[in-house]
Formats: sequence, structure tokens, C-alpha cells
Amino acid sequence: MKIGFIGVGNMGKAMISGILRKGLYGPEDLLGFDAVPEVLDAACGTLGIRPCPNARELAMAADIIVLSVKPQDYEVVIPGIREFVDDKKIIITIAPGKTIGWLEGQFGRRVKIVRTMPNTPAMVLEGCTGVCTNAVITEEETEQVLEILGCFGKAFLIREKLMDVVVGISGSLPAYVFMFVEAVADAAVERGMPRKQAYQFIEQAVLGSAKLLQETGKHPGEMKDIVCSPGGTAIQGVRVLEEKGFRGALIDALDACIDRAAAL
Repeated sequence: MKIGFIGVGNMGKAMISGILRKGLYGPEDLLGFDAVPEVLDAACGTLGIRPCPNARELAMAADIIVLSVKPQDYEVVIPGIREFVDDKKIIITIAPGKTIGWLEGQFGRRVKIVRTMPNTPAMVLEGCTGVCTNAVITEEETEQVLEILGCFGKAFLIREKLMDVVVGISGSLPAYVFMFVEAVADAAVERGMPRKQAYQFIEQAVLGSAKLLQETGKHPGEMKDIVCSPGGTAIQGVRVLEEKGFRGALIDALDACIDRAAAL
């Protein structure tokens, strides 16, 4: 089984690194091509995968082809490989807005397509990936793809109509988390704490909060109530956030993100 990555930038490298670290496949099983030679050389030199001189050769050699390029590049990449994609090869995409129907149209026929939406925490093997497939992917092939995607985080099967929602609540969410962390650090600096030290406290608090939700399975509101003791400090902050429209602002931001994903 050979897996080929067309595009070995940040996301492609994150996926390859996860596969190698899990030992699911060896470097000899992974192929890479990138339109930027320096990017390809760096990825192959670091990860030990086999470089391909062009996308066409990669498509001929790979059993699974991952299109890890920017969405706007799909219309350039797919015409160059479609004649080499037979009914046995699996195409994995990571582009928001590119539906299965659109992808089948680009290939000119129904090929095996798995549409995914990973996020940047995949770079540290803590990604979250939404997954949907077209009708010609078998159950066994779906499980194989989920195992691959699980190498750099968690992967969940969803209905395709929810993929734009995944873009908002997972794919783009890290940007909002980073803004939140930066804003909290600004408040700490204002009160005299060095920024580097503030980031250490905030990062661990965010990590621990997410882990609490995962491991307890409790509702976020219940966990919030545990933190907010009567007459305490946390409830005062909650009150101010509610007054400033914290929830509404987040919902509006996610609505804008999801609408943009649907329009791509």
C-alpha cells in the first residue's frame, strides 16, 4: 500500500509525521510531491519519504492520493492526475467548500473520494478531522482511511451537509482559541505578570479544561458551575462576559465562518 501526498506543506507534513510516529506505514510506503522544490526537499529530508518529480508520477504509483494543497489549486492539480486515477485508487481531500459532487465533476466520473476537514493541531498529533465519503467507498476502505487520519488526532464520520459546520467549529476554531489566549495574556501583562509566564498558565488551563470535558463527559455548563463558587471570582468574570455579549459574538463569528466555507 502506497500513500501519496500532493502538497507537503504544514498539513501534509503533519499527516505524514503522524502516520510515521504511529508506525502505521513506513517512510518507504509514503510518496510526496510539492510544486515548491524547497518544500519537497525539506519534507523528504526530514521525514525520509520518497520524492516524486511531478503529481502525475505520484498518482500512478500511489494507492491512496492525498490532495493536501490549497482549495484554489484543486482545479490545477486534478486535471493533471485524473487520467491516472482508476476505480481502485482512493482520493482524500482536505479542502473546505469542495463538495464530493464538485470533486467527481472535476474527475469527470465517479472515483473513490473521501472528503475530510482536519485542523492545525494535527501538527502536534491532536487534530480533529471530519470525514465523509462518496457511495463507491467500501466500509473496509472507510475504516482504513479513518485509521490513517487517526494517526494525528481523532477522526469522525459525518454527513457531508455538516462539513461546513466542521470548518467553523473545528477547522477554524484554533484561530479563535489563539486570540482568546492572547487576550487573556494581555490582561495578565496589564496586571504585572511577564507574558511568557502568562502563556504557561493559560496554555495549561486551556489544555486541562478540554481534558476535563473529555474525561468526565459532563456538560460544559455543569463544569462552568463547578468553577463558579457562590460569591467567588469566576462568576464575576462570567457576568461581565455575558454583559459584553461573549456567547453572541462567538455564534456570529462561527456563522460567518460557516457561511464563507459554504461559499468557497
